[in-house]
Amino acid sequence: MPFEQWPSMSRKVRLSVQKNVVWFEYERQKSWYSVKKKRHTIKTQVLVDVETQEILCTAQAAGAVHDFRLFKTTIRAIVWGILLLADSGYQGLLTLHKNSRIPYKKSKKHPLTVEQKTLNRTLSKERIVIENINAKIKTFKILSERYRNRRKRHLLRMNLVCAILNRERILATVHQQQV
Repeated sequence: MPFEQWPSMSRKVRLSVQKNVVWFEYERQKSWYSVKKKRHTIKTQVLVDVETQEILCTAQAAGAVHDFRLFKTTIRAIVWGILLLADSGYQGLLTLHKNSRIPYKKSKKHPLTVEQKTLNRTLSKERIVIENINAKIKTFKILSERYRNRRKRHLLRMNLVCAILNRERILATVHQQQV
């Protein structure tokens, strides 16, 4: 669903990024190399509604692209009533979207206060939802192991997996209501 069609009600949305190892030809592999993973990867961003656990949007980029840059290039318009919950890879999100929360970082000279630690804990408790959804996505072996297919089709396959998971969630809620 495009972001322009979202209702303007207050809603919590969680951002996450997951990486998949990819096999490539040597001529075109430099932009897909992730120094952190020491492999050629595809980075996939997932946007999930915290309350309904519905996967709303996916986007992808090369593995060397930073999380925040992927966010800036893919998500154009976000309804301001939505609360974005992101991890520390999205530092600077507050400049683009005022209604967002990211964890506090400590430094050597400025340790975290007790209040900041408790806020980080509550944010991480809400983060569990997206981590569980990432685990469900990785039950599909095509996304958890080395991806050997065409790079162009990776986002299509990711969207299909997310549609299957959304469908399973809907069927489970219908089944619970009938029982």
